[in-house]
Amino acid sequence: MHARIGVGRAVIVNASVHGTDNRVALDAIELSGGAYRAVANIDDTITERELQALHDGGFRGCRFNFVRHLGGVPDHWVFDRVIRMIAPLGWHVDLHFDAIDLPTYADMLAGLPVRYTIDHMGRVKASDGLDQRPFRTLIELMTRDEKCWVKVCGCERVSSAGPPFTDAVPFARRIVETAPDRVIWGTDWPHPNVKMMPNDGDLVDLIPLFVPEPEIQHKILVTNPARLFEFD
Repeated sequence: MHARIGVGRAVIVNASVHGTDNRVALDAIELSGGAYRAVANIDDTITERELQALHDGGFRGCRFNFVRHLGGVPDHWVFDRVIRMIAPLGWHVDLHFDAIDLPTYADMLAGLPVRYTIDHMGRVKASDGLDQRPFRTLIELMTRDEKCWVKVCGCERVSSAGPPFTDAVPFARRIVETAPDRVIWGTDWPHPNVKMMPNDGDLVDLIPLFVPEPEIQHKILVTNPARLFEFD
């Protein structure tokens, strides 16, 4: 799939179905010859040695899911302890929210001691418009907190109209305009838990619609992720 759509480097987010077993992603990084990095699923049972092994193997962040239909809010004590553990490594935390919950967590996010990425443009609903409170919260976070990064991925999740998902474009455009140095793009392949399976080529074709400027495309697709994930 990467060869087909022209992706030369990538980041694997370890699938929730694997729990805290990150061996599949570790193996993929090794086989990639330096082309891949990864984001781990971990909890506070991980040791410093095990965490260092993931770092040495190419991991540069960990993920927490706050989405209700996927298990809901993680234990706050565990979350805080993991954040303290990853901070010395320079990792970021990848966060998956329901849009409606973003305003509730805004202050907590701004107080984090590490960089954080918000998945799928905050899972906002395109039909609710650019002035909806969750999206305003997302833009405010990007504006006032330099630790806040956003993934302009999941257009198929944001869209209310369906393929080719162009109703998600204004949201991606506003995000890019707000902080072009803290935005990254992703395919979200293999698209788990979606109502309609997207064609990855269609998702790539959306990029020039929400970021027509070649120099900003290069930031979002190359230099920003290289900086966040420490690619050579």
